[in-house]
Amino acid sequence: MKMIQKTYKFRLYPNKKQEKMLANYFGSVRFVYNHFLAKRKEQYEQTRKSSNYYEQAKELTAMKKTEAYSWLKEINSQTLQHALRHLETAYVNFFKGRARFPRFHSKKHGGSFAVPQHFKVEGNRIFIPKFKGGIRFAKSQDVLGELRNMTVSVTPGGKYYVTIMAQVVVGDLEKTNLSVGIDLGLKDFVITSDNDRYSSNKFIKKYSKKLATMQKHLSRKKKGSGSWNRLRIKVARLQEKIMSCRKDKLHKISIDLIRRYDVVCCEDLNVKGMVRNRHLAKSVSDASWSTFVTMLEYKAKWYGKTLVKIDRFYPSSKTCHYCGHVKEDLSLSDRYYTCPNCGELIDRDLNAAKNILDEGLRNISAGTVDYTDGEGVRLACKHSLMKSESHKSLACG
Repeated sequence: MKMIQKTYKFRLYPNKKQEKMLANYFGSVRFVYNHFLAKRKEQYEQTRKSSNYYEQAKELTAMKKTEAYSWLKEINSQTLQHALRHLETAYVNFFKGRARFPRFHSKKHGGSFAVPQHFKVEGNRIFIPKFKGGIRFAKSQDVLGELRNMTVSVTPGGKYYVTIMAQVVVGDLEKTNLSVGIDLGLKDFVITSDNDRYSSNKFIKKYSKKLATMQKHLSRKKKGSGSWNRLRIKVARLQEKIMSCRKDKLHKISIDLIRRYDVVCCEDLNVKGMVRNRHLAKSVSDASWSTFVTMLEYKAKWYGKTLVKIDRFYPSSKTCHYCGHVKEDLSLSDRYYTCPNCGELIDRDLNAAKNILDEGLRNISAGTVDYTDGEGVRLACKHSLMKSESHKSLACG
């Protein structure tokens, strides 16, 4: 048994009055963030210094007492302070090299606000400050554990959601004493060393024609008009549908693997490098390999399973699983090939999955499970951040 931070996400269904109140919340939080971001930039240009969270929190309190900004009193004070905390975090991430410089928030990208305290969930309603009657939500599961914070958001398509973070106690899943290696691909999304295959994510391809038609019509509308705004919402909702379909599939595949196997071995792919290839960029983005591996990571930690990442430079596809011969001239177009050493007919993806399993188990037995992301290999060999067998294909485009 262990304590974990788990988030629940539900669709909100506010009434007309609540929608107006929510719009005031989103607008006020966006104003506070943008206002103090502009002040920080101005201060830095003039003095080469800028305020921190505590100074701006005091300034926000003083602003609310003035007549010009008295409307900020209608918003929960902790929610506005949280907007300043988000700005402070954005600055810290920028100076530590984890993100780019903070940008101004735009209404067209939706909005969100945090409720760190004084909220509760009763039945199918959430209760937050200023919303006395509660907001109805689609309760698809019970909210368990100790509630820690809540975030209300609206998508560009106009849908409202609430995300609730709770501290939950979870137990390990039943042990199966089975291990598996998985190879991630485009034709088949996941190929396991047991030769199970999960179909590829092709949601962008499925809806691409419809999306392109809607975007073409949108480009012909007068920007800012009523018809333009209605069509903009339709485009946004179709994009949200693609994202939701993809995420649903990734969750189903990842939890299926975690339930079936105690040890899951996979490659550490350099997705950022792969999307530089204009011929593969859309398919690689649609596959969402990074999101999938992230899901495997946290679900393995939750349920007492093990995820092992092997070096991205390990030639899993080039190495014959039967004799160990490495076929250096293997190209991405060779889906099946005959090993020149032992004569075995090899399925490229299945062969890679089996080699990934063997390499992952070898790393466990050698005590090198704490993967260093190939740092030693890069320093010694000065490779680019791409798996070796992909160099030629991606270089040629």
